[in-house]
Amino acid sequence: MARGTLVQKIIEAHYISGSRVPGEPVAIKIDQTLTQDATGTMAYLELEAMGIPQVKTELSVSYVDHNMMQNGPENRNDHLYLQSVGANKGVIFSPPGNGICHQLHLERFGIPGKTLIGSDSHTPTGGGIGMMAIGAGGLDVALAMAGKPFRIPYPKVVGVKLTNRLRPFCAAKDVILKLLSILSTKGNVGTIVEYFGDGVATLPVPQRATITNMGAELGVTTSVFPSDEATREFLKLQKRESTYVPLAADPDAEYDRVIEIDLAQIVPMAACPSSPDNIKTVAELAGIPVDQVLIGSCTNGGYRDLATVAAMLKGKHISDNVTLGIAPGSRQTLEMLARNGMLADLVAAGARILEVGCGPCIGQGQSPADGTVTLRTFNRNFAGRSGTKGDQSYLVSPETAAATALTGVFTDPAAAGLEVPVFTEPESYFIDDAYFKQPKAGTEIIRKPTIGEPPSNTALPENLDGVAVIKVGDKITTDHIMPAGVHLKLRSNIPAYSKVVFECFTQPGKPSFAERAAAVRDAGKAGIIIGRDSYGQGSSREHAAICPMYLGVKAVAALAIERIHRANLVNFGIIPMIFDDAADYDAIEENDALFFAAIREQIKTGNSLTAELRKADGSIKTIKFTALLSEADKLTILAGGTLNQ
Repeated sequence: MARGTLVQKIIEAHYISGSRVPGEPVAIKIDQTLTQDATGTMAYLELEAMGIPQVKTELSVSYVDHNMMQNGPENRNDHLYLQSVGANKGVIFSPPGNGICHQLHLERFGIPGKTLIGSDSHTPTGGGIGMMAIGAGGLDVALAMAGKPFRIPYPKVVGVKLTNRLRPFCAAKDVILKLLSILSTKGNVGTIVEYFGDGVATLPVPQRATITNMGAELGVTTSVFPSDEATREFLKLQKRESTYVPLAADPDAEYDRVIEIDLAQIVPMAACPSSPDNIKTVAELAGIPVDQVLIGSCTNGGYRDLATVAAMLKGKHISDNVTLGIAPGSRQTLEMLARNGMLADLVAAGARILEVGCGPCIGQGQSPADGTVTLRTFNRNFAGRSGTKGDQSYLVSPETAAATALTGVFTDPAAAGLEVPVFTEPESYFIDDAYFKQPKAGTEIIRKPTIGEPPSNTALPENLDGVAVIKVGDKITTDHIMPAGVHLKLRSNIPAYSKVVFECFTQPGKPSFAERAAAVRDAGKAGIIIGRDSYGQGSSREHAAICPMYLGVKAVAALAIERIHRANLVNFGIIPMIFDDAADYDAIEENDALFFAAIREQIKTGNSLTAELRKADGSIKTIKFTALLSEADKLTILAGGTLNQ
């Protein structure tokens, strides 16, 4: 077991109850929360359903950064609800155009040593300044705002020792891509990554935040850097130096595993289609024609990154074969670029300036053409996430993206003969917090017709008479389960959004998953989803549990289920369970019956579950599962979900 780590120190400072044994549940106090609009609307509806008059955290912030296109009234209806309910409940509101939640929270609100949970999987960005920042489902965030503790498995701690310093044209993005090549996107549940070593001091906070942001793709609980002089300098630039606290692991800290990365050996890298852990060096990809380059997002949309790109493009023009989009991560970044002339350099080079927000990172615009390559400085390249079926999406650093935009082909910036960009930190950053809307007690909550209610569930029955409605393979993401893009505006309307569950698997002329699941539900049976390895990876969107629950799903069986999705399933009364024998996955086919006799009693007495697999030919096979449930989880499942409790 790890000892003397920074992770353990932060947990101890916030410890409420539970076991300090890795894998066992531990409850911690949460200091801060954040929500974004695509998940936040449901979170505040859930908070209202609990009857909580005022949030009980030290700080809660509601950001609008996802649904800003406003094609129809739905998005703006959500914004008005979020601003008014936040004012009523004691939550700061950040309006559309102000910035992406993770970038803004890092700049204006993050404090070393504090705990933060957010209804977005990239909340771990805050680990760049020494926070324990964790992504969670909206209901867990609502519970934290209500003053309830947050439960996680007591973590194993992987120490990543950084040595030396990065060479020119090599970036923090290349560091996290290197780590993804080592750890992959699966098998890291219940783990926190902690960075240490002399190389840490060479990375400023924005670069650390890039690493912790994309650490979400590892499937770990979170990632954290120490809080040191670089942290103090960042907070000083943000005129928040008074919040600085030095934090570090003990010199003799022991980790469950140590990985050493020599920063001087890092080379430009890329995540290839269609997974963040499909890693190659840029040199291996050199010369591949590229049609689109997009720079920005919460991973690489800060001032340092965009100023570096502006320096590389100044006085040059992008290739005639490329479209280049720039999406700043915050209003602060955009205004600083505008004030110092760098925005003009980007425009003159041929860049299209996109709205400050998530935008194309979540499929909101800028979809690539069929059969073309798109380079993005984002954190995910799941198949179809760009909005184009069969997309060829690569994830790279801003330096690689800028070099490629100039040549029109995949280009290693370190081998392109470009002048090394020199970044000079300004004496201070431009600060204007006027756009943050402060709470005002007694504000009337605005609820337009498209704002729904959290759907209700029923308690778990005595026997579970189930049907395998769908069988899917490895690495099923929450994008597969609940598509984003044009469907995001339906997030506040569960009956409408439920119609597109597993839409990517619908075959022409065949009933959709939603139609088949609803038919099973209406026949008085329970829907069961069969998955394989790493089911539910990716976004924290709890709609990937709410909508299946609305359609009558009562269980998910897989070889492995990712942390946030597992928690969301429990919150909405769906049993997460793991096959005891991987061969049993092969034995089940869609439409097979799975009957769990005395399921309530099985759950009460342990985590071993037994079902009869009943085939259409009359044959019966016993299947055994292990339920992923703590004692508190069991009570939730039996009640039919957290809101039922």
